[in-house]
Amino acid sequence: MDPFVGTAPAGVPAALRKLYFVRFAFAAVWAALLFATADTLGPVSATLLVIYPLFDVAAAVVDLRAARADGGTAPALFVNIAISSVAVVGLAVAATSGIPAVLRVWGAWAVLSGIVQLVAGARRRKLGGQWPMIVSGAISTLAGASFFASAAGDDASLSNLAGYAFLGGLFFLVSALRLGRARDGV
Repeated sequence: MDPFVGTAPAGVPAALRKLYFVRFAFAAVWAALLFATADTLGPVSATLLVIYPLFDVAAAVVDLRAARADGGTAPALFVNIAISSVAVVGLAVAATSGIPAVLRVWGAWAVLSGIVQLVAGARRRKLGGQWPMIVSGAISTLAGASFFASAAGDDASLSNLAGYAFLGGLFFLVSALRLGRARDGV
C-alpha cells in the first residue's frame, strides 16, 4: 500500500476523478490559447483571463455536489467559489488597466486559491490522489506571489500565466490518475 495514497472509502465519487480529467483538458487548451495571445492584452486574452476563474467556480460547484452526494461537507470549496468569483470581477476590471494590474489580481487569486487548495487536499487525503493537489496548492501560493512581484517589472507578460495554468492542469491529471489507483486498490 502506498502511504501517500491511503485507502479510499467505498463511496468516493467517480465524478471527482472525471472532474480532474476535465480540469486538466481545460487548463491545457486555455494555456495554449493564452500563450498564443499573451503578447498583448486584447479582447481575446482579456476574455480568456476572465474565463479561467469562471471555469474554476463551475468546477468547484461540481466538486461540491460530488462531495455532498458522498455525504461530505466541503467548506473549502465554498471559500474557493467566493475567491474565484471575486477574481472574475477583479480580472475583468484589471484587464482595462493593463498587464501589471492583471498580474496583481491573478497573483492575489493564486495565493488565496493555493492556500484553499492546500487545505482541501489535506482534508481529502484519505480519498487518495490528493498529494499532487497539496503540492499544487503550495506552488500556486508561491507562483501567485511571483506574479504579484513581476507586475512591477518592465517586462510584465501574460505568458507566465499560461505556464502556471498548464502546470496546474498537470497536477489535476496526476490526481485523477492517482484517484484511479486508489479506487482500484493499487
